Amino acid sequence: MQNEERPTAESPSTGELDLEARQALRRVSGLASTELADVTDAEYRRLRLERVVLVGVWTEGTAEDAENSLTELAALAETAGSEVADGLLQRRSKPDPGTYIGSGKVREVRDTVEALGADTVICDGELSPGQLIALEKAVNVKVIDRTALILDIFAQHAKSAEGKAQVELAQLQYLLPRLRGWGDAMSRQGGGRAGGSNGGVGLRGPGETKLETDRRRIRAKVAKLRRDLAKLTVTRETLRLERGRNRVPAVAIAGYTNAGKSSLLNALTGAGILVQDALFATLDTTTRRARTEEGREYTISDTVGFVRHLPHQLVEAFRSTLEEVAEADLIVHVVDGSDPDPVGQADAVREVLAEVGAEDIPELLVVNKLDAVEPDRLLQLRSDWPDAVFASARGGEGIDKLRDAIERALPRPDVTLRVCVPYVRGDLVSKIRERGEVLSTEHRSEGTVMSARVDEALAGELRPFILESE
Repeated sequence: MQNEERPTAESPSTGELDLEARQALRRVSGLASTELADVTDAEYRRLRLERVVLVGVWTEGTAEDAENSLTELAALAETAGSEVADGLLQRRSKPDPGTYIGSGKVREVRDTVEALGADTVICDGELSPGQLIALEKAVNVKVIDRTALILDIFAQHAKSAEGKAQVELAQLQYLLPRLRGWGDAMSRQGGGRAGGSNGGVGLRGPGETKLETDRRRIRAKVAKLRRDLAKLTVTRETLRLERGRNRVPAVAIAGYTNAGKSSLLNALTGAGILVQDALFATLDTTTRRARTEEGREYTISDTVGFVRHLPHQLVEAFRSTLEEVAEADLIVHVVDGSDPDPVGQADAVREVLAEVGAEDIPELLVVNKLDAVEPDRLLQLRSDWPDAVFASARGGEGIDKLRDAIERALPRPDVTLRVCVPYVRGDLVSKIRERGEVLSTEHRSEGTVMSARVDEALAGELRPFILESE
């Protein structure tokens, strides 16, 4: 019988294996032309991104803000597996209600698409169904918006059953109002009198168009996904209730996508989860247990990243996952210090936190990627955020300070007491160390004398051993 192969120090971590699997799944370009013979079939074909042209409308803020937004859109497109050929930006007071951009810019986009051989146009905003149809007719290639792009990235990266169901739910909610048909070919209605042009008795359809059938099927699928997600969240709820009963403090790492949240969790706990220099690399919540210097136990969770204008369908679909943040005792808010607009990142994250009811939870701000920040920018950030912790998950700088800051920010137990625990009740001593805050310890012949802060439930267990006075 062969010996079992055991993991060694050189064995790949779970995150490394996840990264290898993800990189093995890449889009293959050039298999077929995506040019539309009939542009109305766009929503019925699988999304394919190859060579793309980006289009943005600058309605407010500075030119730098608009360029940063288009740069982020380019990063999203590349994460989805496409090649960005060009980016066009238009200054307008508001997007054109017909085609999102003005008629002159439409012609420029069409000329650019033809000159560069692009097959997809991505708009930096959410298009209405009417804008989508009109723009596709004008440029004669596939047109998608920022929301569809983010949904596509989520679909590629979802791994767990819950994550896949959440993404599919969001995609269907996005697709439902954008369904459209191919005119007469989509209709199954016969109608008319016997002998008439529509066929008459025996030849009339069921009175429902293909479009209506698709909508009905999508609504049924959405209802089923909601039921499935409700079942999948039972385990999460059970674990959360168990932590609540045991009064284990919960820390949630939140922040902008690609700010380094997973890297920080690995640095703090050795979790070994997937780390990738890409947007939305993490979709599934990862929770690990950690201990303070005194031995007190707490949990720390890595959560899905946020982005400006995060589609509301995703916020709704991922609500059960985001509740991990909303019910935490402390939010470790991670900001990428090397980003051109870290303040904008922080504002976007806080906007989503408010949407899920987490705006009142204590926040510990962490400026990550310290090793990649220019000295002048670093001085400015320290001035803007004097209470923040500055760290580098990659280089390890500031990780000990971050760990200490988390420990100081954890909620303190409510009840202070002094007890003498018999040596035969070592289980109670362990509970005090794990769930409470030990102030002093003394060993006597009759047992272990401890002064500690504990939660009310543990205080009830310790009541028989309380020392009233000495």
